[in-house]
Amino acid sequence: MHEVEVKGILSAKNGMNIYRGCTHGCIYCDSRSRCYQINHDFEDIEVKTNAPKLLEDALRRKRKKCMVATGAMCDPYIHLEESLRNTRKCLEIINTYGFGLSIQTKSARILKDLDLLKDINEKTKCVVQMTLTTYDEDLCRIIEPNVSTTKERFEVLKVMRDNGIPTVVWLSPILPFINDTEENIRGILKYCVEAKVHGVICFGMGVTMREGNREYFYKKLDEYFPGMKDRYIERYGYSYELTSADNEKLMNIVRDVCADNDILFGVDQCFEYLHKFEDKKSYEQLVLPGLSSDS
Repeated sequence: MHEVEVKGILSAKNGMNIYRGCTHGCIYCDSRSRCYQINHDFEDIEVKTNAPKLLEDALRRKRKKCMVATGAMCDPYIHLEESLRNTRKCLEIINTYGFGLSIQTKSARILKDLDLLKDINEKTKCVVQMTLTTYDEDLCRIIEPNVSTTKERFEVLKVMRDNGIPTVVWLSPILPFINDTEENIRGILKYCVEAKVHGVICFGMGVTMREGNREYFYKKLDEYFPGMKDRYIERYGYSYELTSADNEKLMNIVRDVCADNDILFGVDQCFEYLHKFEDKKSYEQLVLPGLSSDS
């Protein structure tokens, strides 16, 4: 790891990355792409030491409350979080100032902050987003080697369910010739249904490849799936979007299962939900004592 001080922490859409880089080792990781200009070894984590201070300064100045998002590019619960607790410090600030939280991870370490997630959700809205790609546990350990397995993430989703914290699952990416099977998709959806997730985000059955992450992905294909790189090159060349041949069939399965189980489906609808701030305390104050909200 190496430490830096940055000039700002929140993006124009109120997203933040507390760390840069990752140690989870997912073979398909888009964040390795050169366009993101991570100019250091990806596993040499850049720690933004002044992130909590910058966040507090930014939230103090905001005139309107909103959802604050983290985890879209770099997982907030990488291994270093166990000792540094920078994500927790930021969650404490979000909770103190009454903002909402939209947090995305693949790690069961998020359970260490369950107390804060519950507090935030009681006041406003806290949405935990969890990526699920691979139902088979052995395959998961190859594709996503240094992070909680799919079964462990499923257990996290159930804990959130039991504590009234809404969840959204990213069913992405799906790797052609590797996990683009009906068995895999139905297995993941079975977890989603049992955990009563609020929504499923799925851009399609496939993966994207850019300069930087493509080279790493092909290296890992050679290591774990001999001959697979040649199949990718033959079918997709150097395309950005690598779509499964079974995309339509598999997407129809996702749509049908979500519809049958009242799970929000559709990228636009899910993002609208994630960005919508809800002030539960203000709403409760509008209800007269002794009267229910539907009186």
